[in-house]
Amino acid sequence: MLRTHTCGELRLKDVGQTIQLAGWLARSRDLGGMTFIDLRDRFGITQLVFNMDDEAELCEKARRLGREFVIQVSGQVRERSNKNTHIATGDIEIRVSALEVLNPSITPPFTIEDDTDGGDDLRMRYRYLDLRRSVVRENLLLRHKLSGLIRAYLDKQQFIEVETPVLIKSTPEGARDFIVPSRMNQGEFYALPQSPQTFKQILMVAGFDRYYQIVKCFRDEDLRADRQPEFTQVDCELSFVQQADILALFEGLVRSLFIDVKGFDPGEFPKMTYDEAMRRFGNDKPDMRFGMEFCDLTPLTRSSGFAVFDAAELVLAITVPGAANYTRKQIDELTDWVKRPQIGAGGLIYMRYQEDGALKSSVDKFFNPDQLASFAKQAAANAGDLILILAGKEAQTRKAMSELRLEMGNRLGLRKKDHFVPLWVVDFPLLEMDEENGRWHAMHHPFTSPKPEHIALLSQNPGQVKANAYDLVINGTEIGGGSIRIHDKQLQQRMFSLLGFSDEEARNQFGFLMNAFEYGAPPHGGIALGFDRLCSTFGGADSIRDFIAFPKNNAGRDMMIDAPSTVHNDQLKELGINVVQK
Repeated sequence: MLRTHTCGELRLKDVGQTIQLAGWLARSRDLGGMTFIDLRDRFGITQLVFNMDDEAELCEKARRLGREFVIQVSGQVRERSNKNTHIATGDIEIRVSALEVLNPSITPPFTIEDDTDGGDDLRMRYRYLDLRRSVVRENLLLRHKLSGLIRAYLDKQQFIEVETPVLIKSTPEGARDFIVPSRMNQGEFYALPQSPQTFKQILMVAGFDRYYQIVKCFRDEDLRADRQPEFTQVDCELSFVQQADILALFEGLVRSLFIDVKGFDPGEFPKMTYDEAMRRFGNDKPDMRFGMEFCDLTPLTRSSGFAVFDAAELVLAITVPGAANYTRKQIDELTDWVKRPQIGAGGLIYMRYQEDGALKSSVDKFFNPDQLASFAKQAAANAGDLILILAGKEAQTRKAMSELRLEMGNRLGLRKKDHFVPLWVVDFPLLEMDEENGRWHAMHHPFTSPKPEHIALLSQNPGQVKANAYDLVINGTEIGGGSIRIHDKQLQQRMFSLLGFSDEEARNQFGFLMNAFEYGAPPHGGIALGFDRLCSTFGGADSIRDFIAFPKNNAGRDMMIDAPSTVHNDQLKELGINVVQK
């Protein structure tokens, strides 16, 4: 071993010991006759001391070292006179007696510090340097800890970890597949799995009873902060269970993670139906850390003579507590914010409920004081509150108000990173209509079972059918979702037919699953938790990229290895693909 201890290990109890350390030079300071070096490895930082009076040659050698040189030192542990309370080893330092350069380094393109001067693209290009930063390392250690705790919990619950194939068949449902050409079967293609859905259902038919896998999945879709083309999910399936069983088991898992990692128990997770979530928050993944629930003012504003309200399908309000002192400039800025294309509102109406009880609004000339007072009462506003109102088409108004609610939560500091409120959202619609092509699509996937009491509606009114499905939401982020599956061949055939599959198409795409259902398929259901999102939520970050060792950027590119890239025409020819590349 090139070291006897790590750079995060030594304490006052080790004073007097002769030790060896190895690591990277993080920082160097020359103070006349003394040189100080901060030596870093994965475990922490230890201060090294070189004295010109005692070891002039050694001190000169230390002064010639550059940032990120890999070095090995020997020396004696001694107590520091000026202790550093910000690091675990801050009570001690090493009086160096021998120094060896294991490998030099050119000057890094950015500082290897928590508050680095490197931009996102630069740090992604030199990801191996970015990973040396303690803040990034801590994120990956959190990821490691969570995966270990999840495996331990599921092992205790008698789950079996089974690996499923990565090269599978492309299916038309869901996001776009990544396609892989087959050299041995030219003209045919594999797809990378968007999830192991059908394989885990096959495992239930095979009698494995409880399956899990922390698995890579792939979706060729537009990217954002909480999406990557390849991502990891905690994929689980169980036999002989109902919805309540799955919710209880995985609520137990997430609660245990909060206890072990965050040191607190969030208690029993509340449940909310999809319809209630949309009505109260305009969002199927509401952030429950704060209030500002929607208030429907439509019944009070009909035939009011105010054209904006009279033409609207829906008039919604939220009450912003303690914000009556917002200036006109602030409100104008909010108006511009909601009119952005991403939000899509036509404008913003406001009412100030002043501390003296008076109401001042942007629609004073259209409504008398009694009418304004009725709006304030309906919105449950109190003196000192600000009421914000949007009006327009129902779906667009709910979406815009949902975004405005979240924005106000941010501006008022109500979405605290260290405050966690989990929620189960249940009873989603089974199907949604694609207005462009006039056909139904599965809201989750085509294997989700309708609620038993809604099966009869499949023939009469498919749009009213509720799915036996559920999502886990934490702080406004969908962490995972699942459903009770269809295990009856006839019901699955009806579902495929509703989704526009011909019998031949259903057989071609999913015949293996339908055949399996004829051999005693048990009732089963499951859930998949987005592991990257779970890590970023526990880590208090908005982007999952911070918790992935080698992420892609928003264009889906790996900046470090420069992928995707072109391949040689000879490779394409072997695959039977006739493409002349630039």
